[in-house]
Amino acid sequence: MPAKSKAQQKAAGAALSAKRGETKKSALQGAACEMLDSMSEEQLEDFASTERKGKPDHKR
Repeated sequence: MPAKSKAQQKAAGAALSAKRGETKKSALQGAACEMLDSMSEEQLEDFASTERKGKPDHKR
């Protein structure tokens, strides 16, 4: 399932980076922290790889 907004895509990218050990888990905030705990690496990759063109900044 692709990300529905730019913010969701960016949060998934941050969570994916932490899950892979590239960044510290303590550096995550908000949605990225929740995504880290509740989603698999494959799901995070799917969200993070979503094309950002044409997406709203935030989903309402």
